[in-house]
Amino acid sequence: LSLKFGDIGNLKGLVIRFLLTTSYYQLSVQNWFSLHRLQLLYNHSIQATFNATRIYAPASYSYHCEHVSSLQRYDALLIPSSANDLSKLWEVTFIDFQIQGFNIEEGHFAYAKDCASFFSPAILMGLVTSLILLLVLAYALHMLIHLKSLDRHYECKASPAYFAQIKDNDMGDEKEPLRSNGNESYELRNQQFCRIYI
Repeated sequence: LSLKFGDIGNLKGLVIRFLLTTSYYQLSVQNWFSLHRLQLLYNHSIQATFNATRIYAPASYSYHCEHVSSLQRYDALLIPSSANDLSKLWEVTFIDFQIQGFNIEEGHFAYAKDCASFFSPAILMGLVTSLILLLVLAYALHMLIHLKSLDRHYECKASPAYFAQIKDNDMGDEKEPLRSNGNESYELRNQQFCRIYI
């Protein structure tokens, strides 16, 4: 696939050539096309050659990417084919790049497979943040479920003091009655009972 600039000033002799290949993959049970190589020609001589990476789509689709470039800041999908090549002297960047080599109907692009990964750094950070928030929520729910009521009221009342007569036949662990001159002594006992409201 050749892109010629025609009579546009200094670009008159410039041609951008896209070498596309198609292959059948049994796993997806369909043909896929890929951009194999990009060549820059000037006055019919090859000036630079770039190998393309990760530029592929099903043959019935087109391929779209916001930036296809040889620069690292755009993820460098175009790599110079050789260290000794003049490609290192060129910087190539396509903005809003879309290509389709096969199965073109009525001169329009088919549905585009976008180069944006499903697991880009932004999406991964969003997933990690969501996971942290879910863990915090699960911990909070766990604590709420196992939270004991703080609305307990303790009401303790003392029964009126009474004097219980200490008898001689009390059990051995009871205190012995105090006797002096035939008078009986009484021991003061106080009983308490508590009511707990929950």
